[in-house]
Amino acid sequence: MSTPLFINGRFTTQAMTGVQRFAAEVTALLPDATPLLPAGTPPGPLGGRPVGRRTGQAWEQLELGRAARSGLLLNLGNTAPLFRRGRQAVVIHDAGVFDTPESYSLPFRLWYRTLHWGLARNGSRLITVSRFSRTRLALALGVPEDRFGVVPEGGEHILRQEADIQVLAKHGLEPGRYALAVGTRAAHKNLAALEGAAALLARHGMALALAGARDASVFRAQGAEAARPLGRVSDAELRALYENALCLLFPSRYEGFGIPPLEAMWCGCPVLASQAGAVPEVCGDAALWFPPDAPEAIPAQLERLITEPGLREGLAAAGRARAQGFSWPEAARQVLALAEDAR
Repeated sequence: MSTPLFINGRFTTQAMTGVQRFAAEVTALLPDATPLLPAGTPPGPLGGRPVGRRTGQAWEQLELGRAARSGLLLNLGNTAPLFRRGRQAVVIHDAGVFDTPESYSLPFRLWYRTLHWGLARNGSRLITVSRFSRTRLALALGVPEDRFGVVPEGGEHILRQEADIQVLAKHGLEPGRYALAVGTRAAHKNLAALEGAAALLARHGMALALAGARDASVFRAQGAEAARPLGRVSDAELRALYENALCLLFPSRYEGFGIPPLEAMWCGCPVLASQAGAVPEVCGDAALWFPPDAPEAIPAQLERLITEPGLREGLAAAGRARAQGFSWPEAARQVLALAEDAR
């Protein structure tokens, strides 16, 4: 009889970010695996069964390992039972708690640093999502880089939902007359670097739309009127925003992977991005780049996109071609192959 495969289903209780997206997409493509859920969690579209009596970190550290003792435990969202000895794989998406501590609270980063250090030493099979993250994690945790398998993410999920074009009218946006930024006010997302871009767009009669950002207070007074905060948007709305944007502006100083640029490329949206973290691995030569610590370079690249004939169309075509090299079925296949090492 083959060893059962269990999945740490704690991610199903969390808000959707890139980490939870990875976990959900991979889980959906592993039909022979059983998600184990915290107590009281109703099985959703991914199925699974609740185990134990606790929730949150207490459930994960004290009850999950026992519930999965008869099989291999796959943890897709950065965390895993610390005292389980082997027979588990864990995907650690980045080394942000070491490299960008200002983005996290003190208790959070101390716990994650302790947890990741322990997981690197308890026999867990280690996986991450980019060569950049592999290098940074290995350095931070004091282990060889070959301890980490690398599984790039996918982005084609953005095409599953029909584009909800109503989002444009809702926020007063015109097709081709706005640039899109996707991110939060976390320090490493670096949205404040787009102030000059917002001012340039305003001079051209265009706008900067901020999906995910709750307000425009990341900007000072100059250019702030050109920034339109959209808040959280659905996948259908996000697809429409990508497909009708002048471009995606992605100024992040640190990314373990970078799903928004990949989603944008799948949608034919040109990408202007900071040459930082793993984003160059994702976009290759299919983006316009600017240095992560030189916000004054962003308006110049944006001006090129607005005024240079054929540039936008060329970037859109290059992005679509580049995106074909990243898919969730391939990610799931690679995760499963690497997890087998821990059986």
